[in-house]
Amino acid sequence: MMKLATWVLGALLLPLSALAAQFEEGTHYEVIAEQATAKPEVKEFFSFYCPACFGFETKVQALEKKLPEGVELKKVHVDFLRHASPEIQNTVVRAYLVAKNLGKGDEAANALFNHIHVDRKAFASDDDIKAVIVGLGIDAATYDKAIKSFTVVGATKQMKKDQDNMTNRRVLTGVPTFVVNGKYKILNQGLSRDNQEKEFNELVAYLLTLK
Repeated sequence: MMKLATWVLGALLLPLSALAAQFEEGTHYEVIAEQATAKPEVKEFFSFYCPACFGFETKVQALEKKLPEGVELKKVHVDFLRHASPEIQNTVVRAYLVAKNLGKGDEAANALFNHIHVDRKAFASDDDIKAVIVGLGIDAATYDKAIKSFTVVGATKQMKKDQDNMTNRRVLTGVPTFVVNGKYKILNQGLSRDNQEKEFNELVAYLLTLK
């Protein structure tokens, strides 16, 4: 808690009382659970096929670099956007996880987003997806082995479980959706359009201090 408070005061240059006055439940966030997670976290539900998620990606990557020690940013890819087959979407997620586990998560996310939204290309096959990841300097044989690994397949299945859980609770209705400590859902529409990134960072910082 002390590290979180220090981050709020030092990195954002705003006292906690100012943040509390700035953000209101029902306008900027809502409580979705009685108890918070045992460990502090920021979880983003997103899709590489979502234009809004593409627009938010630079903010998310910047936020991750500012999070206090011990606070994890977890990205959960959803599969309810029908822009590609479930099989292709599953491979996209596993390919991203392969790169992330090799220390190239941001590079892979940027490459996959750009392929879809900037180059406006579809992934017609698993080989198309592999080409994007191998293009980041990841060995093809390493990729082939890792994408079928227990770690990657298990993480993909966990994303699906998280998605289904939040959907069934009617918390997840679209993407991107951000949940802090499993208890607080950020209401994106409540963020300032003119100063969105700054408010987003400050709101996450504030929610991390709540119990």
